Formats: sequence, C-alpha cells, structure tokens
Amino acid sequence: MALWIWRTAFDRVPREVIRWAMRKLGVKEWLVSAVMSMYTGAKTVVRTVYSNSSDFEVKVGMHQGSTLSPLLFVIVTEAISREFRVALPWELLYADDLVVIAETEEDLIKRLSEWKNNVENE
Repeated sequence: MALWIWRTAFDRVPREVIRWAMRKLGVKEWLVSAVMSMYTGAKTVVRTVYSNSSDFEVKVGMHQGSTLSPLLFVIVTEAISREFRVALPWELLYADDLVVIAETEEDLIKRLSEWKNNVENE
C-alpha cells in the first residue's frame, strides 16, 4: 500500500474557497460575511532588521497567527473532502495535513490528482 502526505499552508488557500467552504458546510450567511470582511483590504508589511517595507495588499491565504485560521482551514478541507469522498476513508485530514491512501502507486496518483483538481476548481 502506497502512502503520500500532501501538505499545504494557510497562506495558499484562495479566499473564495474559504467563502465557498463555509457556505457548503452550512455556516450562516451573516457569519460568512463577518469572516470574509476580515480579509477585505487586508495589508501587511515585510519587517527586517533594517526597516519595514511599504504596506501592500494580501489577496490570498488566511491570516498568519490568527486563532481563526486553523478552524477555517479545517472547514475548507472538510468541504473539499465531502465533494469527492468515496465509501472508504481514503483520505485522513489532520490540522493542515492530508494523508492520501491507495493500494497502488497508480491509484495514489489518481487520488492526488482528484484532490488537486478539486482544490483548484472550487
């Protein structure tokens, strides 16, 4: 049995996927709007020992260090997982990790491709 671990990070999740996932799992619209308002016009700076950069808008990803980000990430992975879950648990989700299980390397590549395509298309 082949095993592959795919890791992703909070800063790579498209914001529209966050909105879609919350709606898919039945989060009330007022709460979806409240969460998404945290990301409207979000800006950051790069700090170095010499100085700070000018601020710039961050248009993708979840806020780093936010206590809400791990929950939002779980919501996103659960919503995506529900889209193409099969009868047996071939995917294991934990924090920001995904374990995909397959009986052959070919099946593993197929399952990883399905995950990748679903993430990119949602």
